[in-house]
Amino acid sequence: MSKLWGGRFSQSPEEWVDEFNASIDFDQQLVMEDLEGSVAHVTMLGECGILTKKETDEIIHGLSVLKEKAADGKLPFSVQNEDIHLNLEHFLIQEIGQVGGKLHTGRSRNDQVATDMHLYLKRRVLEIQELIRSVQSAILKQAGEHVETIAPGYTHLQRAQPVSFAHHLMAYFWMLERDYGRFEDSMKRIDVSPLGAGALAGTTFPINRQRSAELLGFSSIYENSMDAVSDRDFIIEFLANASMTIMHLSRFAEEMIIWSSQEFQFIEMADAFSTGSSIMPQKKNPDMAELVRGKTGRVFGNLFSLLTVLKGLPLAYNKDMQEDKEGMFDTVHTLMGSLKIFAGMIDTMKVKTERLSQAVNEDFSNATELADYLAAKGLPFREAHEVVGKLVLTCIQQNIYLKDLSLKDMQEASSLIDEEVFTVLEPSEAVKRRESEGGTGFSQVRNQIEKAKTILEA
Repeated sequence: MSKLWGGRFSQSPEEWVDEFNASIDFDQQLVMEDLEGSVAHVTMLGECGILTKKETDEIIHGLSVLKEKAADGKLPFSVQNEDIHLNLEHFLIQEIGQVGGKLHTGRSRNDQVATDMHLYLKRRVLEIQELIRSVQSAILKQAGEHVETIAPGYTHLQRAQPVSFAHHLMAYFWMLERDYGRFEDSMKRIDVSPLGAGALAGTTFPINRQRSAELLGFSSIYENSMDAVSDRDFIIEFLANASMTIMHLSRFAEEMIIWSSQEFQFIEMADAFSTGSSIMPQKKNPDMAELVRGKTGRVFGNLFSLLTVLKGLPLAYNKDMQEDKEGMFDTVHTLMGSLKIFAGMIDTMKVKTERLSQAVNEDFSNATELADYLAAKGLPFREAHEVVGKLVLTCIQQNIYLKDLSLKDMQEASSLIDEEVFTVLEPSEAVKRRESEGGTGFSQVRNQIEKAKTILEA
């Protein structure tokens, strides 16, 4: 089979060279974007008088037929035609004859593929944002049910202070809200049309780039044709945003894995998001959470791969840039799958409130409350810190907790302590009193939840 670009060449490449050169195995995912870009381009060519009305109508009809075949999976893509663009042009010529060869007038594969990827990411980013919202909705549902469920808060993975479990969950809501905003902002760079930039220098045909951009729903065009065909910043930005999002999911996954362990028993994962062992009958493994945690590596890798590909490339297009697509596709599929899994995991997880209550009543996470109590009575905080530290040491030596100390024992440490201290040491009281804006106090957590609901409703 002769190449569509083969006029210059007297010898065809060997089959294994074709296979190495071809990208059709993965860029066929751009089939609909490529066809839509072609329809817009041909429509513009017709309106500009570059193609006759008859030619325009014939080509658009042929492209419509290819769209139907593509939707039905009836296009036999071939590595001999290298990529999605040459495959579709080959099919078009087969469908409507040599007039199909006029499809490529006034454009290059360089601006064509860039247009396809802008269209692809524009759609996928919107879908990813919807999936982020679904995870946030699941978080909000669980948070609404557990405002007054008290859980140990941690720093360094050591018990720190008691918190509302809803407060802990809502931290992830706000992480995802930043992720949503980053994707939103990235649309300014994605929603730009390179179509009509040609190979690198534009074209001598009197095309109307603004019109083709309008037909494709782009808000603007690239101002420089060389930049238009060589820019992959918008993909790098997407990969960076995706890396941030899946990093947040991985952190949450790690906590869910820990919480569901026998040692913690704070939550139980639904059977639908767990698996068993082939040898140990008792096992219930949090495999879906572990997979999300593990998939961060491939998403991060895709980002660094493209950064490395582009770092030394001269302008404008180079074949190296064929390596921009597989990582982009993989990241889209990986992130979307992870978000879908996460929404289900959070929505169906069972929070073990009794176990959480036991946990916060059997630790020293109320030590800061006692220090604050003494400071509020006039003792300098550093001195209060030392007094409480010594009381904690006494408790550790006696294998008891602060609430188990007698009033006499406490007053020996500081005469400022009175009966009120036992109320102060209650975990629920410790949480309720933290009413600083953004704190874990119950009313503050409810304020957060209301603000979050407003965001989702908007």
